[in-house]
Amino acid sequence: MGIEANIGPRGRAILTAVVETYISTGEPVGSKTIAQAGGEQWSAATIRNVMADLADAGYLDQPHTSAGRIPTAEAYRYYVEQLTGKARLSQEDEGKIDSMLAGASDVQEFMERTSRVLSLVSSGVGVAISSTGARNTLEHVHFSRLGDHRILAVVVTKSGLVRDRVLRLQHDMQQADLEVAARYINDNFRGWNMEDLRAELLRRIESERSEYDRLMKSIEHLYRQGALAEDAASPTVYLEGAANLVQREEDKERLAQMLKTLEEKGKVAELVAAYLDARQEAVRVVIGLEDVAPHLRNLVLIGAPARANGEVVGSFAVLGPTRMDYEHTITAVSHIARLFDHILNEGDEAR
Repeated sequence: MGIEANIGPRGRAILTAVVETYISTGEPVGSKTIAQAGGEQWSAATIRNVMADLADAGYLDQPHTSAGRIPTAEAYRYYVEQLTGKARLSQEDEGKIDSMLAGASDVQEFMERTSRVLSLVSSGVGVAISSTGARNTLEHVHFSRLGDHRILAVVVTKSGLVRDRVLRLQHDMQQADLEVAARYINDNFRGWNMEDLRAELLRRIESERSEYDRLMKSIEHLYRQGALAEDAASPTVYLEGAANLVQREEDKERLAQMLKTLEEKGKVAELVAAYLDARQEAVRVVIGLEDVAPHLRNLVLIGAPARANGEVVGSFAVLGPTRMDYEHTITAVSHIARLFDHILNEGDEAR
């Protein structure tokens, strides 16, 4: 049964006022404060009775007998539901975000800047993750000879991901042969899904060896040495603002556990992936992350998939305490997700 059924309009209005006041001040909220803020629409005694009912229903807590009330996780969940689809980013904040992200030309640069922007606008931990999925499509490859038996292989995808690796070849290759091999791959496979590209290239190596003997031998050697291999490393995680948690978390033991989790970026990627679905269109808000780790029960995740050219290439998220400016953070994440797709599409059209 939802709050609409067991509290009523007055209870919902008072609960919203308590949540917004506590987010603003960080202090337990008393009935007199709500009465004054509401222009004394209801008496302090009436508000006190309603707040007692809200506490019995699990929406408010009382840290000390003499103190006011603070919202519980259920109260924040209710509050966020009321914001869904209604929150808007101010023109001033939109301009700030746009200027901080302007000029980002590829996924890595945008992600790195975004983690910093999200940290600043939310006063939480900004997280941006770029995946290395096989769905990426090829923009171009480039091979450079570094010395005897050593080359640099650079693979750039349509979404702006750049992967480079230094390879040690069993058979040395000259720069001219590397350029011919790169030209063949670019001319034949630009725009191909990387997984399909590797399968088709292997088929051609087997079937066309006699027709382009020297060329296919060069391509085969590069292929076998991993020039087009999928990056086996974990997704790249950009994270800013862990110090924001230090300022707001009073439980030192829980703080130490939180910071340890954030230090292990692989765990951060797993945490975000556990709650974000690549199929979702809207920003998702998860209050209480105890399903993944008990010590994260007082944290909130606000995130969205990062799409470029209709392809999910990562995610954006904010990790922060339950007491945060939800409206501001939700709209910032939503705006950045739209901006990412727009900027990366522009970059793709320019290439």
